[in-house]
Amino acid sequence: MGAVDVGREPGMAWDFAVPADAVPWGGRMIGYRDVGGAGLDLRVAGTSAVTVLIEFGGRGVIIDDALGQRTLGGFVAGLPIEAMRIRSERAECVEVRFSPIQAYSLLGVSPTDLGRGAVALEDLWGPRAQRLRAQLAAAATWDERFALTKSFLAQCDRPTRTPDPEVLASWNHILTSGGKVKIGELAGSVGWSYKRLLGRFESQIGLTPKRAAMLVRFRAAVDELLAGRPAADVAMDCGYTDQAHLCRDVSIFADHTPGALRTHYLPTIARHRYRAWGNFSNTARHR
Repeated sequence: MGAVDVGREPGMAWDFAVPADAVPWGGRMIGYRDVGGAGLDLRVAGTSAVTVLIEFGGRGVIIDDALGQRTLGGFVAGLPIEAMRIRSERAECVEVRFSPIQAYSLLGVSPTDLGRGAVALEDLWGPRAQRLRAQLAAAATWDERFALTKSFLAQCDRPTRTPDPEVLASWNHILTSGGKVKIGELAGSVGWSYKRLLGRFESQIGLTPKRAAMLVRFRAAVDELLAGRPAADVAMDCGYTDQAHLCRDVSIFADHTPGALRTHYLPTIARHRYRAWGNFSNTARHR
């Protein structure tokens, strides 16, 4: 079965597609091309998944993040990523998301090493990343591009490099609770001390358990806010102490107020990306 083209609306400036078949590692994949000259301008908030973006149109993407402004041919962003802006005149991209559990074996580095900014593909994979970009540019269909990307990541996979079972259990519990978990009780549930869980979890996931729970709770709140629900109701349902608490976390992970999210985070291409990702970030469990 071929890729599903979901971006051919009347007057649509984007060619947008998702694979019709499953993506390995429990991940998600999308592809998009700027066919109308609309230009890419995305504000990207923290998410509880690792993101790989590969630009294959030859123009690269301009990144404004914690490390400053750079033009990259693609990047990897881990859980510690801070809010950033991505721009391009004629973007042509394949984008992949997967759980930090899978990232531990796919990337060849600890998620902690990804840091707060975007990491250039070449810094992780060297000339192999350049060859992948060239192959994607030469491909005639989204099916071919998705297959090339899957094959590339499969060659990177080191299945013997997996996090501790206790870290897996803790991550999955944080997800299923929507980030509403007491970290001390979490450590006890896996038979570890708080100090041991903190160190092992951060080295293998990229964030401390507390910060990971904050991020998961934030992503649940984003879904509700972008659906148009009042911030006060979202704060109550997502486990915040009050609306001010919600506002602080939104500012930390998105660099905006709750009321500004819809304006700054949902231009046309962002709406397609958001629908395609769905609630993947907060359901990306170990499989």
